[in-house]
Amino acid sequence: MPNSVTPNSAILVIGSYPPRVCGIATYTQDLIDSIIRKFEPSFSVMICAIDSKDHTTNYPEEVKYILDYTNEQAYVDLAKSINQNAVIKKVFIQHEFGLFGGEYGEFLLRLMCQLEKPASITFHTVLPEPPIKQRQVVTLIGEMSNHIVVMTRHSANLLSEVYQIPDEKISVIPHGTHIISWRERLLKKQNHILKNRLILTTFGLLSTNKNIETALSALQKIVPQFPNVLYLVLGKTHPEVKKNQGEVYRRMLEQKVEEFELTEHVIFVDEYLSLQQLLAYLQLTDIYLFTSKDENQAVSGTFSYALSCACPIISAPIPQAEEMLRRQAGVLIDFNNADMVANQAIRLLSDYNLRQNMSKNAFAITRNTVWENAAIAHVGLFKQYLNDSQQPIYKLPPINLKHIYALTTDIGMIQFSKISVPDLNSGYTLDDNARALIAICMYYDKTRDKAVLGLITTYLNFIWLCQKPFGDFLNYVDECGNFTRQNAAVNLEDSNGRAIWALGVVLSFQDILP
Repeated sequence: MPNSVTPNSAILVIGSYPPRVCGIATYTQDLIDSIIRKFEPSFSVMICAIDSKDHTTNYPEEVKYILDYTNEQAYVDLAKSINQNAVIKKVFIQHEFGLFGGEYGEFLLRLMCQLEKPASITFHTVLPEPPIKQRQVVTLIGEMSNHIVVMTRHSANLLSEVYQIPDEKISVIPHGTHIISWRERLLKKQNHILKNRLILTTFGLLSTNKNIETALSALQKIVPQFPNVLYLVLGKTHPEVKKNQGEVYRRMLEQKVEEFELTEHVIFVDEYLSLQQLLAYLQLTDIYLFTSKDENQAVSGTFSYALSCACPIISAPIPQAEEMLRRQAGVLIDFNNADMVANQAIRLLSDYNLRQNMSKNAFAITRNTVWENAAIAHVGLFKQYLNDSQQPIYKLPPINLKHIYALTTDIGMIQFSKISVPDLNSGYTLDDNARALIAICMYYDKTRDKAVLGLITTYLNFIWLCQKPFGDFLNYVDECGNFTRQNAAVNLEDSNGRAIWALGVVLSFQDILP
């Protein structure tokens, strides 16, 4: 039975959910948290947690429904409850094989046949060569969905070509990632007790598909050349694996560590890490090893998080890796090939500059995949089902001037930074200081924060410095405050226009400025 619900428009997300421990549960929670962070409470988010009838999970308040995935009738009952709840305007379903009951998860069809609300489905796995029955189930789910979300272009192409689902129904929304700062990553490594170790890392719920034994075999070749290598295997055994098989796989791996004489080079962190702990470990990582042996895996949350933490990656060739690593953020290896893992690891560990370039590329290509962007894309699929008064309202983040202060010296705002680290050698420009002056004047108008008056003075003085006797301006100034030769060769109309614009903004605020 549903709990009480908030009397407004709502999205209902159907998926596994914490404290249940699985990858889909983590994904569902991260998606919902990002929607809540990004939008004002003009609508609510409810969860239907997928579990079994005899579950003992103590779910949080936002879980309004629980679906017993083993009970076919429960899918029909859930559909009726959703249909009767006028607050629910849209249903998002997280799909993974094994998450729903029946052959190939066919019980889900009972829910979708009865559902009167628009539904979108996220396929976490799309198989390229499914059995006939499995293809039929997926095709029917696709036909009954208003919209389908996948996380790679490869999966979108499969839905179109293998399952005959129209392209206009399909959206590619990359797996979300958490924001870290480049500077924080550098400082973490410099100040950590493991700063003198070369860190290789794998994380996630432990199961045979992780194929950790391939990485351990590779270590036998890596360690003689890099005796300071340390391989971190982070994560508890998957709950379903533990329930059915106990710790057989972990014990086997531990035996291999002893057999290969790697006890000084491998640490198993047998914990379900918090997000903060996980990101901290990833920021220490020199190379992330993704050695999965599941050839049907399309996307990995662990891969996504490692990439977003700027880890160079050695990866098995799942579609997500093939699409992301082509931009020189890591290297692909064949499935189950310890020699390739070893050879690539040795190559990367031997070349600090290569690793740094891969790290920067990984950081850059995942900036658009942050969870807040995933939230905007998902809510975009929801907006068309709301009337004008129900439309989602963006929740603006608090204004943060930390990077502006970091870029500003006594002379003015530095032209460039290397990721988030100011590059003083790049000097200064009139362009950037004019923009900065406009932005900080607008900030002062909004907040009356007297602490920024010094910034306004600095940028105004820089424009004064750049003005020539006849009123026009030069643009380029070196790190010492001297004009550079570029001023004689480069078109300056844009920078002159911005300077006049910025001065006009200052004049428009003369009643509030000192």
